[in-house]
Amino acid sequence: MLLQFSFSNFRSFRELQTLNFVAGNRDKSLPENCITPVLPGLTGKLSRWTKGAALYGANASGKSTVLQALRALRNLVLTSARTTDPTEPIAQIVPFALDPAAATEPTAFAISFIQDGMRYEYRVAATRERIRHESLRSFPTAQPVEWFTRDWSEETGAFVFGPEKPKTFARDRPVEQRTLPNALHLSKLVAENHQQAAPVFRWFKERLHFFDLSAEGGFGGGFTTREFAEKTTNTSRMLELLRNADIGVASALVIEEEESFPDSNAFQPVASRPMTESGALLKALSEPHQPQSLSGGEPESPKKRKMFRVELAHKGKAGKLQLFNWADESAGTRRLYSLAGPWLDILQKGRIVCIDELETSMHPLMVRELLRLFFSEKENHNRAQILFTTHNPLLLDPTLIRRDQIWFTDKDNEGAAHLYPLTDYDPRQGESLVRGYMSGRYGAVPFIPAGLLDGTFEATGDGDAVETENKEPA
Repeated sequence: MLLQFSFSNFRSFRELQTLNFVAGNRDKSLPENCITPVLPGLTGKLSRWTKGAALYGANASGKSTVLQALRALRNLVLTSARTTDPTEPIAQIVPFALDPAAATEPTAFAISFIQDGMRYEYRVAATRERIRHESLRSFPTAQPVEWFTRDWSEETGAFVFGPEKPKTFARDRPVEQRTLPNALHLSKLVAENHQQAAPVFRWFKERLHFFDLSAEGGFGGGFTTREFAEKTTNTSRMLELLRNADIGVASALVIEEEESFPDSNAFQPVASRPMTESGALLKALSEPHQPQSLSGGEPESPKKRKMFRVELAHKGKAGKLQLFNWADESAGTRRLYSLAGPWLDILQKGRIVCIDELETSMHPLMVRELLRLFFSEKENHNRAQILFTTHNPLLLDPTLIRRDQIWFTDKDNEGAAHLYPLTDYDPRQGESLVRGYMSGRYGAVPFIPAGLLDGTFEATGDGDAVETENKEPA
């Protein structure tokens, strides 16, 4: 579970920002949208956390950057141990660009989460050149236990590690000496088989996932197709989801080919054709999963690698099924198909998913139903969570999402972005959140009082534009 994430001096954000999943005690609505685990250190007390959060804001207000900050920390943890050159810049560190002083100040991340029944807090501060601070602590009781701290000393030009004698953590001083200044100690410990640090690393690697559904994201249907091809336990549920989505899909045919495509998610066009063996296909797709690799044995050469193509079956006249090639399907159908496998997998395995532009190519009602799966007690019993950006005001529905699940991003007059929750405005019971948001009551909407073309700029003869003075009419 993700409990809280803070960051500062990253891209469009200058000051410290904090996103938390705490469910407010006063809000008794939608209890199914909350998770109530007994947290380590809080014996006998139930703390409530939400199953998800929505990020609203105008274009270029910083919504996607919140997800990018979390992803930057994840990538830093997963790739840091591969660093071999101590002078190599840390690619994940991108300081605020509109203040020259920010370039020399550290970018900071702090995250609190639960893994294997233990609550952890991990902090990192770094410039492009080196890690300036790193610390990890656990909460087996109400009092935190410091596992390790690592701070750069300007006086000595070296790192100072602590605590001297950790209570429950086994310090590895040789690994401390081998950790490069531009690499994380956590990552180095795991790379050298330090078992205690492994669960923290696994949380970043296995629990935290990112989907970019924007036009530039390249999110494809490869995962769903492989789930169908391998006849996994989710096969029948994926078919059920597609059939109930009112997009006309009755089934899916997965075709295995020994060809190498540039992109495993790129489906090659084939002629639409009648589906004469629909009964046999449905039976095949619902058979129990037999564990095997996609290649069915030893790895094959790239030229003979087995690939999978999908054709979706639609009901036509007299109930006959017609197969359509991938290119002939609508963008919405392709998007829902691509999401079906990963969505159910996230729910089944209790992962945290961060999605940029959730509503891309999908009707608002379809997005609502996908979110209802996440907030359902029946479908989400493994504490999966979702963090997503959206422009869709129709999701601001008190029958779908709690007020403490709604967050906004906006920029000030100096170009710095800010993250804040709807609860800062303490909206009244029964207040229309849609109307309040669209009217600008909570900020986070474009401010265009005079329209997009108001005569402020005037073209010059050489093709440039200059700002003109507003004058009173004669």
